[in-house]
Amino acid sequence: MTLAKFSNRSFPTFPSLFNRLFEGDWSDPIGIGWLNSNFSSTNTSLPAVNVKEDDNKYLIDVAAPGMKKDDFKLNYDNGSLTISSEKKEENEENNGKYTRREFSYQSFQRTFNVPEDMIDSGKIEAKYDDGILHISLPKKEEAKPKPARSIKIS
Repeated sequence: MTLAKFSNRSFPTFPSLFNRLFEGDWSDPIGIGWLNSNFSSTNTSLPAVNVKEDDNKYLIDVAAPGMKKDDFKLNYDNGSLTISSEKKEENEENNGKYTRREFSYQSFQRTFNVPEDMIDSGKIEAKYDDGILHISLPKKEEAKPKPARSIKIS
């Protein structure tokens, strides 16, 4: 059992919470950008990523709803797996007296360092299903865990 000593300074006080409101970016309309860590300082969103490992492979799931599989680029080079996407939309409405043009641009890039000696890079697979990009990185046979074996004593 671990005991931790707390002082009154360990708990947030009203002034410290109030001061944190002003730590964010001024372009944040209500000044609490520090609450959401999924946005960078340029207010671009990055999709959430889960990385899992089992005995045979590593699995990377990228949550990207509203995108199509053609919006993604996946590249593996010298131990680096790069996932990127770029999506542009342009709408124009001409109503005689005025023209309204709307532009939308989304992009992101995530790079993961992959242990080259453990991954069989020729067998990497990816599929996009229900808003999630699933990437499977199979392990090499020598990197997979071996079952325990009994050793005879002579």
